[in-house]
Amino acid sequence: MSESPIDLSVVDNLLQEFADPETGRGLKTMGQVVDVAAQGNDLEVTIGLTTYSAPLWEHTRERLAEQLQAKLGGTGNVSVKVVEHDRPAEPIGGIGLTAKSVIAVGSGKGGVGKSTIAASLALGLKRVGAKVGLMDADVYGPSIPHLLGVNEQPTASPEKRLQPIDADGLKVMSMGFLVPAEEAVIWRGPMLHGAITQFLRDTDWGNLDYLIIDMPPGTGDIALTLSQLLPLTGAVVVCTPQDVALLDAVKAVAMFRKVNIPLLGIVENMSFFLCPDNGKRYDIFGSGGARQKAEAMDVPFLGEVPIQIPIRERGDAGDTAGNLADQESAPYLERICFSLAQNIANSKAADPPMPSLSVL
Repeated sequence: MSESPIDLSVVDNLLQEFADPETGRGLKTMGQVVDVAAQGNDLEVTIGLTTYSAPLWEHTRERLAEQLQAKLGGTGNVSVKVVEHDRPAEPIGGIGLTAKSVIAVGSGKGGVGKSTIAASLALGLKRVGAKVGLMDADVYGPSIPHLLGVNEQPTASPEKRLQPIDADGLKVMSMGFLVPAEEAVIWRGPMLHGAITQFLRDTDWGNLDYLIIDMPPGTGDIALTLSQLLPLTGAVVVCTPQDVALLDAVKAVAMFRKVNIPLLGIVENMSFFLCPDNGKRYDIFGSGGARQKAEAMDVPFLGEVPIQIPIRERGDAGDTAGNLADQESAPYLERICFSLAQNIANSKAADPPMPSLSVL
């Protein structure tokens, strides 16, 4: 008895419904089905995904293969390949910024490792292939230059646009590049607003998938400035497990909600210490507080990062990128990047944004 040929209409229907992680719309609808080839009971499908979706490429490939296999009754071999699909970012906010997602990273208080998490998010997304910018909006205490080991001064193009510093493929802008480290910035609200506006509007960021913004700690007016300048994809709140930090994290969540910035998730930093000498876990600041608080506030929990001496040492040495190459710290940071991208993709799949006129 000969094998039945594959019904390509079934494959086509699935590709019509299967959501592109970036837009939430069907791959077929978005022109991202590159090739479908059937030979006997074997099927090979090639799809295009954007660099914006780079954190989810393997996950998406596996999900599509599983669904195709199920639709075809589990017989034959199903192969799914992913190639890059080019879809440039469009200007947002009326200030000329070309970024597909703008994500603010904030905290209710200082000292919780917010800048380390912001830098790690940017580096992690860049590491998997996304086009990423990192803007240090912590004007009073800019630490991104130190964490990344860059201390150059930005130059201006003939068009008078600031050129961001290139940190091994990551585009970076910070007040720390413009003001000597030993000098204090003493500004009132309007000057802060002007500096943030200039960093967003007058910096030649180019075509970005993600712009990560490291916010000042607390609930100041930078969040209000950002909400007025452009549509943010959302905010990530960083905290530690102890009650006093969680109280401040609740205020940060309330601040973002008050200015209509969606909450993308909470990260619990300094979750525990795993002693390298005896392998024993120590919950120095408590345990699981951020996860419980996230559930209570109906905010996604993105993940935890333990206290690790090498993370601190690399930050001091300007080698935060090394955390993504360390088998001890990388899994925690990679999980947070994946969860963030997955949450955004799920949100878009549940309520796909309307296509812009430029693509009609």
